[in-house]
Amino acid sequence: MASIKVKFRPSSVSGKEGCIYYQIIQSRTVRQLGTNYRIYAEEWNKVQGTVFINTASPERYHYLLSVREWIQRDLRRFEKILKSNCSVDEIVRKLQNLVKEESFLAFMERVIVQLKHLNRERTAETYKATFRSFFRFHSEKDILLDEMTSDLMQEYEAYLKLRGIAMNTISFYMRILRAVYNRAVEKGMAEQRYPFKHVYTGIDKTIKRALTLKDIRQIKDLNLALHPVLDFARDMFLFSFYTRGMSFIDMAYLRKSDVKNGVLIYRRRKTGQQLSIKWERCMQEVVDKYDIVVPSASPYLLPIITVTDAQRARQQYKNKLYSVNLNLKRVAARIRLPIPLTTYVARHSWASIARNKNIPLSVISEGMGHDSEMTTQIYLASLECSVIDNANALILKDL
Repeated sequence: MASIKVKFRPSSVSGKEGCIYYQIIQSRTVRQLGTNYRIYAEEWNKVQGTVFINTASPERYHYLLSVREWIQRDLRRFEKILKSNCSVDEIVRKLQNLVKEESFLAFMERVIVQLKHLNRERTAETYKATFRSFFRFHSEKDILLDEMTSDLMQEYEAYLKLRGIAMNTISFYMRILRAVYNRAVEKGMAEQRYPFKHVYTGIDKTIKRALTLKDIRQIKDLNLALHPVLDFARDMFLFSFYTRGMSFIDMAYLRKSDVKNGVLIYRRRKTGQQLSIKWERCMQEVVDKYDIVVPSASPYLLPIITVTDAQRARQQYKNKLYSVNLNLKRVAARIRLPIPLTTYVARHSWASIARNKNIPLSVISEGMGHDSEMTTQIYLASLECSVIDNANALILKDL
């Protein structure tokens, strides 16, 4: 029976990643099978023949952990072929064919790792949630790209419906799976079979999630001095509204250095797009209110993240988001708001109020940092920041 060893070949260029390969041995005959797994020399344990994980970077940690898992997956898939009585060259040929039969979930795992490398943590998390859902549906077994068929996707849709999953959530999962599948097709790893053509990928109308200016004023005027956690949640909601519906994750990672010469400049973590916002007095009032809470050594503008370690900062952001949304519902109950209050409502509300004030849709879209609004492209390709700042000032002066 043939045996297999996992080997590492360092790069001939200093500071570059080397590659992992498989060494197949049968009757003293040795062959090699290459992989696309690349790591640095210090990340390889030569004695144990495995990936060595020792890094402070959470992104690199996740990548190396994934490489280790991919190797174990390969070895499990190779097991049956290695037990055959074929010649070593025939075994290598079969293993090469098996490697070419790329599995969908393994490819999706690599996409998730890449998203983490690009610091698109939130997108990576949504992909991971979709991965887990589809993995459970498929009895926790991987699936080849060529096995992604229209019939299978319809079965998955029926599976989700039976579990009471909302249609928008079903569509969300399907669109993510479709994006991964199409990426594999673009790379020439699969033939386009349009497996998602008979499942729902649209967007259903949802309950109203926008407030009126009257509602915003009520939230602003609430006396929450004796309830600091509710007060904090309310202030974060208002800050989001003041800044044209800034997402909570962007608020969490705002730095003191982002405010210069009366302008707040930041990049959306979701798209990487840079936005510029005129710094208004109401924004400064929120920052000043929590000036004592934010340590002077902290680089962050708001008291959402208080640590510098990237992995702990991410967890702290998620904990604060959960806490703020929970307390916003308690705030809403005090004034009997007609909708569940969350940080995302601030974004919907800014857009809705702006449109009611006859602010052009193109200005609203640009102001919110949308990067795929077809309507915006029709009206105007880009806008000067002063136009958007005037739109925001027009909204804020009525508070």
